[in-house]
Amino acid sequence: MERLIIENKNKPIKVLFVCEGTFPYVRGGVSTWIYQIIKGLPDINFGVVFMGASKNDYKGLKYDIPDNLVYISASYLFEDIDEQNRKYSFLKKINPSEKKTLSEKLNFIKSMHVQFNSQITSDFPDKIKSLDFYLNFINKHFFLQSRKSWEFIEEEYLEFAYDMSFTDYFWTIRNIHAPIWKIANIAIEIPSFEIVHSPSTGYAGFLSSILKYNRKTPFILTEHGIYVRERKIDILNSDMASVKETVMNTLFNAEHLKNVWIKFFETLGKFSYTTADNILSLFNDAKKFQINFGADSNKTHVIPNGVDIKKLSLLLKQRKKEIPKVVALIGRVVQIKDVKTFIKSLKLATDANNKIQGWIVGPEEEDEDYVKECKDMVAMLNMESNCLFLGFKNIYDILPQIGLLTLTSISEGMPLVVLEGFGAGVPAICTDVGACSQLINGGLDEEDMAIGKAGEIVPIANPHIIAKNYVEFLTDEQKWRKAQSAALERVKRYYSIESMLENYNHLYEEAS
Repeated sequence: MERLIIENKNKPIKVLFVCEGTFPYVRGGVSTWIYQIIKGLPDINFGVVFMGASKNDYKGLKYDIPDNLVYISASYLFEDIDEQNRKYSFLKKINPSEKKTLSEKLNFIKSMHVQFNSQITSDFPDKIKSLDFYLNFINKHFFLQSRKSWEFIEEEYLEFAYDMSFTDYFWTIRNIHAPIWKIANIAIEIPSFEIVHSPSTGYAGFLSSILKYNRKTPFILTEHGIYVRERKIDILNSDMASVKETVMNTLFNAEHLKNVWIKFFETLGKFSYTTADNILSLFNDAKKFQINFGADSNKTHVIPNGVDIKKLSLLLKQRKKEIPKVVALIGRVVQIKDVKTFIKSLKLATDANNKIQGWIVGPEEEDEDYVKECKDMVAMLNMESNCLFLGFKNIYDILPQIGLLTLTSISEGMPLVVLEGFGAGVPAICTDVGACSQLINGGLDEEDMAIGKAGEIVPIANPHIIAKNYVEFLTDEQKWRKAQSAALERVKRYYSIESMLENYNHLYEEAS
């Protein structure tokens, strides 16, 4: 289950990052942020517990290992679930002496099920925060193999989902919850540390909550995008009839099962919020969402992302005098980035000006089906010469060559790539999600707004308006120069990496 990558026992871990599907195996904003903190605070020893879906989904480390990263382990929450399922026996006889204990356990599960599906909970019973609960009281054997567990799922099926396949329903419920017991075993194997820091709720937040309660260590939660909201988007946009092996790509048709998944992630979110000592977000609207969802306002704080302005400013010297007629979507090729809307927008833009070119720059291995659909769309629209898939590239090589950076996402946090673009003098056209409006229009204070627009905010899934802005900015030099000036000033004044690192260093010092 767990594979130890690095362990330096001579260097004790001060801060343990718990990463779900991110650093160090997946590139992207959250992974880059973690790498920035580790690299930028060399006097602190960090550890990383990586949790992914299946080992086959990840193809080696994507980042170098700084000297102060002294521990890395990798675990796979959905590995071998099918093999385990084949071994389960639900006809095991129960001794009479066990019946009372089993009934007690089942009654507890039922009461927790009601609580998990109720309104926002102020706190959770200490019992479910304890490792003993998962290792002994409601252990994996009871949950996956007992007749009582079977009967409970059968009752839920008959009440809520009788019109769908019982087999699909049964294994979906099992597969949603099975990782919880894997996480309990991961928690046992983690060496000593001083502070646990999770970049999300979900399974990473659950493990961090368990570690905080059982190790008596501070727990810091930093949400980039709001995990619960993003999982809702994934689930509600799903259109496949069966459950895949990975929570990151779980898609199905049955409305009840969708609601079960949503409620499950909402519960994990509430669990993380009630357990964490500090709940951080990247911008004020995200903080408001956290509070509305149940986070204690006294725990919530905002620490914006930051970028290396000095390093990025060197790229200005590499830019040609003429504005490149290239608009680039830099990010993972996944549904939440809505790459298809970018392709449609680009088609309209190139129809208006055939010199415009679009680049899709980012890793393509996370959702191969979606990547294929995007490439098929490009071929169908006869855009192979105008829309290029470049795969992952060093952003420092890309930024000097483009005229615009774009995000057509349906959900974002505070995208680092926009700040990196600003630091290199590239305006941005982004959908009105996450902190994008704050970054482009300003919003931190009156001085920020007075700087002006660093691009344009556009509606979600509106190719006509998006294309119009691509054409205007790439053909109107005065408008582009004004946006570039605002981008450079805003990132310099408000979003330096030095400020971000200082904030986290102070937070760690206070927690330890």
